[in-house]
Amino acid sequence: MRIRCTFADQEFVVRLQDSATSRDLISMLPLSLTIEDFSTNEKIAHLPRRLDEGGLTDYDDEAPGDLCYFRGWGNLAFFHGDYSYRGDLIRLGRLEGGTAPLLVRGTFPLRIEPLS
Repeated sequence: MRIRCTFADQEFVVRLQDSATSRDLISMLPLSLTIEDFSTNEKIAHLPRRLDEGGLTDYDDEAPGDLCYFRGWGNLAFFHGDYSYRGDLIRLGRLEGGTAPLLVRGTFPLRIEPLS
């Protein structure tokens, strides 16, 4: 499953992994959220409710472009820089085509829609 994310004049596609957490996110689409900068390596968007955490698995190949669910706050985390997996992130998928759209600084309305 792929999702399209749009904010400001940016658009990118995320290919989701098959997991209970990703399927729960898909069940909520389309979503209108707010995307904002967080720290120096990610943008975040708060969801209207927490997701099923059944997709939690350890991984050690973190990379810019990962879309994760942060269990602590129940938000989406779009990583455009390096990060370290700490057991509190559930990876949902990876951006296709690079992280350049995420480098646009600021707070914007975000639309997330299913593609296929």
